[in-house]
Amino acid sequence: MKVSLFITCLADMFYANVGKSSVELLERLGCEVDFPEQQTCCGQVSYNSGYHKETKEVAKHMIKTFEQSDYVVAPSGSCVAMLHEYPHLFKEEKSWQEKAEKLAAKSYELTQFIVDVLKVEDIQASLPACATYHRSCHMTRLLGVKDAPLKLLSHVDGLQVNSLPNSENCCGFGGTFSVKMGPISEQMVQEKVDSVEAVNADVLIGADCGCLMNIGGYINRQNKPIKVMHIAEVLNSEVKKHADENR
Repeated sequence: MKVSLFITCLADMFYANVGKSSVELLERLGCEVDFPEQQTCCGQVSYNSGYHKETKEVAKHMIKTFEQSDYVVAPSGSCVAMLHEYPHLFKEEKSWQEKAEKLAAKSYELTQFIVDVLKVEDIQASLPACATYHRSCHMTRLLGVKDAPLKLLSHVDGLQVNSLPNSENCCGFGGTFSVKMGPISEQMVQEKVDSVEAVNADVLIGADCGCLMNIGGYINRQNKPIKVMHIAEVLNSEVKKHADENR
């Protein structure tokens, strides 16, 4: 199975290990992974800011970039949700709308792809820790991916996942929201971290780098002993270690 990795801006610039872990996981599961170097931002920031005309040019570039891909997989439900918005963006341009629909139909968030397409729930990973999982807004509400991450985490050996209170609440990132509404965003992320502490979690796991950057930044500023991990890193950490030991 051939898979094209859509790395996303944040993973590319700040979370390289998330991209690396995603590739290693997919390859371990039998996928042939390629990386179209022409890929750019998906256009979510400009789209949410009302610059739809400019976003169309970005979308057209991304559609052409992944046109020959069998599957497009990204470690971000938020960015994949944007790819699924492309058909709405081109509702008045039939030819581009059809191309956008083809891209949307073959684009998946990482855990969604593993569970729903590859039909795998046990990665044979191991991480002895007490953790909780943050549901990102776009991944849950727009993309509709709710169960796949938890199914995968439930099979991680040694990992105890405690339910996060008020898990449906936003962490306060929201892309440009955290910039435009700084004080409100700060209050929201504080409430999110309070919820993490309430379940005595040593590790906060998420599937969107934007959320993890926002929550992790607050945790670091407050010097709280909570480790922040992307789910790709959780699913790959001990797997990679065992693979290295067996070489």
